[in-house]
Amino acid sequence: MLNYIWGALILISIVCAVFTGNVKPLSDAILTGASDAIGLVISMAGMMSLWTGLLEIANRGGLTTVLTRLFKPVIKQLFKEYPEDSPAIHAICMNITANLLGLNNAATPLGISAMKEMNKANKTPTVANNSMVIFTVMNTASIQLVPTMMSILRQKYNSASPFDVLPAIWVSSFVALAIGVILAKLFEK
Repeated sequence: MLNYIWGALILISIVCAVFTGNVKPLSDAILTGASDAIGLVISMAGMMSLWTGLLEIANRGGLTTVLTRLFKPVIKQLFKEYPEDSPAIHAICMNITANLLGLNNAATPLGISAMKEMNKANKTPTVANNSMVIFTVMNTASIQLVPTMMSILRQKYNSASPFDVLPAIWVSSFVALAIGVILAKLFEK
């Protein structure tokens, strides 16, 4: 469905450009947009590699074990179906750590890994259990202490201070997470 929407938007923009005589600006925008997109991907890949490497070092160095202990009271309450030392809890902690660092792209495979581990203990593997729903909410509305990708984008587009948005991101992500978890808990039965 999304392909049809994008196709329609592209077709409409081409038709509008033809009727308004703006074909040259449209073609220029397409060419420069493609070039800018490649430059953005390259700059984001460098930062992504750095933070993903740091996350792997943190995992191998035992930081995620420390974070698991730190998050244990909350994790135990939210994910009661899994023992403390289960691979699912470890994967959940890794995902939370990646999200805290603002590594959304690195958090995605970790979230998939967590879901696979959670599904192994699921009594009905074709239906998400309450813990899986809570995890999805937490992953989607995660708190980002260091919004890495947002900062990279702001720096790329010449922001005077890429980290000015930190307080707004902290507040909005905390509120979204709290409301999401509360609603998921209210509707879990």
